Amino acid sequence: MAAGMQRLCSAAGRALSASGTGLTVMAEGGQRGVTAASDAATERLEELQLTLGEGPCIDSFESMSPVLVPDVTDGAPSRWPVYVPAVHTRGVRAVFAFPLQVGAARLGVMDVFRADTGMLSPDEYTLALTFAEVAVATLLDGHDNTGTGPADGWLDDPLGSRAELFQAQGMVMVQLGVSLAEAMVRMRAHAYVQDRRLYEVAADVVARRLRFDT
Repeated sequence: MAAGMQRLCSAAGRALSASGTGLTVMAEGGQRGVTAASDAATERLEELQLTLGEGPCIDSFESMSPVLVPDVTDGAPSRWPVYVPAVHTRGVRAVFAFPLQVGAARLGVMDVFRADTGMLSPDEYTLALTFAEVAVATLLDGHDNTGTGPADGWLDDPLGSRAELFQAQGMVMVQLGVSLAEAMVRMRAHAYVQDRRLYEVAADVVARRLRFDT
């Protein structure tokens, strides 16, 4: 599971042009479980705010809502006086935290770090929420809830192709302005018409060789 979540963080980081993406499973009272990240440096950033007891991750978990900080030096120092200088010296200029939750049940937080200031675009924001939903589904049952079935044998590799499928599905959702389920239908239809395997279509979407809005 931890390795799969790490792969998911890597896919989210690439899709969101992030310097790193991390995910921490938390429980009531702030107790944490699994921490996964796209790379070792980002994993240390995840650990840092939990060690300090302050930061966007903590606030997002407690408020059950996204915490968006497009510039860590703009107002954030008074909010997190220890956390901001610590991450700034590590090259972080913007951070966006998204809660992982099902109804009132809180599971943890996904953090997106960037080396440049600036807000997420509307498409990036939607895509980040998509990755958060995928993370929740993976945490709850250990596999995707996208409606794929045993016929897609390539999904037996949960660390590679599955993360790429999630990323492609989210990208198609943003391109067409449709639901995740509809995005999967469109990808399946394209694969069928072109007589290709679904993972090949997903790989083309992620590599931006294929768009569904053109």
